[in-house]
Amino acid sequence: MSSPVPSSPVVSTQWLADHLGSDNLVILDATVFALAPSEEGPRYLSGRDDYLTKGHIPGAVFADLFDVFSDPAGAFDFSRPSAEQFEAAAASVGIDNGTTVVVYDAVVGQWAARIWWLFRAFGYDDVAVLDGGLTKWHAETRPFSTGGVRPKSVAGFTAQSRPELWVDKSFVESIVAGVADAALVCSLPPAEFDGTAGSRPRAGHIPGSLSLPAAQLVDPATNAFLRGDRLDETVAAAVAASEHLVTYCGGGIAAAASALALTRAGNDHVSIYDGSLNEWAADADAPLQAPGA
Repeated sequence: MSSPVPSSPVVSTQWLADHLGSDNLVILDATVFALAPSEEGPRYLSGRDDYLTKGHIPGAVFADLFDVFSDPAGAFDFSRPSAEQFEAAAASVGIDNGTTVVVYDAVVGQWAARIWWLFRAFGYDDVAVLDGGLTKWHAETRPFSTGGVRPKSVAGFTAQSRPELWVDKSFVESIVAGVADAALVCSLPPAEFDGTAGSRPRAGHIPGSLSLPAAQLVDPATNAFLRGDRLDETVAAAVAASEHLVTYCGGGIAAAASALALTRAGNDHVSIYDGSLNEWAADADAPLQAPGA
């Protein structure tokens, strides 16, 4: 059974169920769990153990966002990999340039969106996020497997970088200064945006940012992504702010969920500030706004 190319950045659980076992289809489980923060900051747990023991979608390969699909030597957790690192990461899970990729997680889609964004940023578009992820798949009592899945062997993956999908701290500074024609979109929860919660040494958001929390981009009843009028209403303020939108969060993960939502809403000029507040808040001279603190 040949594997069709997804026609949008999101595919339904029925679409995936219809194509399980297709040639050249690779399913990735990208789950990471957030733990209670420590004095040093946010903490995370790989979803690998749950993938192995509690189960996964049949045929799914685990995608390690800690050390494989990130740069483990980066200054912050989940720093984006180099093109060479990403090529190796893609090949390690059985993906070449003829593969259709569907990625999911067991949370609200932000980790899956991060993998989706990385593929896009390295020039590959035959990839989609599973709508509703593992939560919706479970709720519909679809087939499930436990244990690991050995990736197929591939000759390799060739990346073609799209640098316009990222911005750095200096570009964000130019937005704050009113020099760059772009708008900042913060994907953190409202309390972290307001500066009344969070584990970073300095609280709040980058001045001038609009709030678009990643958790509000899914239907809480089904975990499915907002669509149609509900999506348009949720992202309306951001879309109206500028033709160029820059999303950020703590470390570039929730920012990918907002980037996915904005892309689905028709905005074709979205970038992610990968350093996000991990980098920004570490600079004592970088301004932060915390109206609720």
